Amino acid sequence: MKRKTTMFTAVITIISIILLSAACATDDSAPGTIILATTTSTDDSGLLDFILPVFTEETGWDVQVISVGTGAALQLGRDGEADVLLVHARAQEDQFVADGYAEARFDVMYNDFVVVGPSGGAISHNSDIEQTFRSILEQDLPFVSRGDESGTHTRELQIWNALDIDPEDNDNYIESGQGMGATLGMAAELEAYTLADRATWLSYTNKGNLVIVCEGNPRLLNPYGVMVVATTLEPVGAQLFVDWIRKPATQQLIGTFGVEEYGQSLFFPDA
Repeated sequence: MKRKTTMFTAVITIISIILLSAACATDDSAPGTIILATTTSTDDSGLLDFILPVFTEETGWDVQVISVGTGAALQLGRDGEADVLLVHARAQEDQFVADGYAEARFDVMYNDFVVVGPSGGAISHNSDIEQTFRSILEQDLPFVSRGDESGTHTRELQIWNALDIDPEDNDNYIESGQGMGATLGMAAELEAYTLADRATWLSYTNKGNLVIVCEGNPRLLNPYGVMVVATTLEPVGAQLFVDWIRKPATQQLIGTFGVEEYGQSLFFPDA
């Protein structure tokens, strides 16, 4: 009798272990929280507030957002401090993948950059980004750069470099070292020129005397990409987010953002 009781206890113990293991496996795949490192433009424009509640409602996964420049977001990925990246500096994104920090990069959406400056100032509205930047240098016009290795800062430097111009030859060249909203605020206060993504420009309220002075040039196209960080601790949720933001329904949702308030979409789907 004692032997039967011992065997029964052993069987119960084994079953309990199996059930516990199954429960743990289920918990590992249950909805949790993913960390999204992204640019200030997707956050400042209000896009994330517009789409992320839909993701959480549909999947059960929560998203913790870290809003920084693209360079800082990529570094968070390298350091293993983010699960997903949504950024806009294509060459840096491709290098991130080549270095093994992500398996692939996927197109999500695009908008464009604009140069803004004082209304009635030295530069009239145009589409010639090269001449606009030359005029800023040659006339020593005040220019506020983000100076933060963001996607916007990277694009600005690419334009200067393509013209073989050192922007610091302009005595009125200032680096804010801050996000797009703060940089626009500084430019408005100083009545200076700056390069901004259109989404943040449209949604920014304290424009002061600033207006768009240059737009519509191919050099100003601004694509966004999404990547799962290779070291993510939440591979299920991270991949789910990448798949979700690229699916047709979400792409359509992105395309509607801003239309009602600004009369135009702030981001154009591109998956």
